[in-house]
Amino acid sequence: MKLFDSHCHLDDSAFDSDVEAVINRADNTGVEKLMTVGINMPSASKAVAIAETRPGIYASVGVHPHDVKDCNELTLDFLRNLAKNPNVHAWGEIGLDYNRMFSPRKDQEKWLVRQLEVADELNLPLIFHERDSKGRFLEILKAHHDKGRKAVVHCFTGNKAELEQYLEIGFYIGITGILTLKSRGAELRKLAPLIPVEQLLVETDAPYLTPVPEKNRFRRNEPAFVKSVLLKLAEVRKEDPEYLATVIWGNTCRLFNI
Repeated sequence: MKLFDSHCHLDDSAFDSDVEAVINRADNTGVEKLMTVGINMPSASKAVAIAETRPGIYASVGVHPHDVKDCNELTLDFLRNLAKNPNVHAWGEIGLDYNRMFSPRKDQEKWLVRQLEVADELNLPLIFHERDSKGRFLEILKAHHDKGRKAVVHCFTGNKAELEQYLEIGFYIGITGILTLKSRGAELRKLAPLIPVEQLLVETDAPYLTPVPEKNRFRRNEPAFVKSVLLKLAEVRKEDPEYLATVIWGNTCRLFNI
């Protein structure tokens, strides 16, 4: 079973002391490829440096909605240049987060639009983050639609209406360890079978969102645990895990042009 963790944060300080061992554990579990995702200039720089260390690791660059309060055109110029690195295969994660509001709403919306423009200019697929925007995120995407744009809605936890709109646009849907959580994942388990198999990705969002059963033993999530997400997804969808892993591998490689 070949697995691709489509979203993790190996640049996070939680991995500073043992990132090499974390990557080795992933490899030993069948996670042959992974995408380490940048969230600001230092994070993106570190992600690219990690991606340069060995084959099968790719990086994305971008400014997370939490960090856009400090974003400016020089930031985008820096990331645009960083994106020239051959290991960079996506732009993100970008989007809207109206839950914690670490950045003002006007800044989040302004820099979401600008980053859409830059990613389209560079012909890079997008990694989207959305939380509690109550339809505003989709509104902006539709107002700034590009027919050729490829993207994944990372860590999907929305409702059925939102899911249907993402699918209609043609976006991929990223499924995390939330799927495995008894209470928090209940709604997601209802919606997961509705997603066309060709639009599914699996991810860890490591070091966050540790899935069950690993959650019972480890506080920190890591790419090796994406296998638990895949197995739960196969169970919920009543599909063979080997078949699902093969299709999702192809989906992820197609999205990220690998």
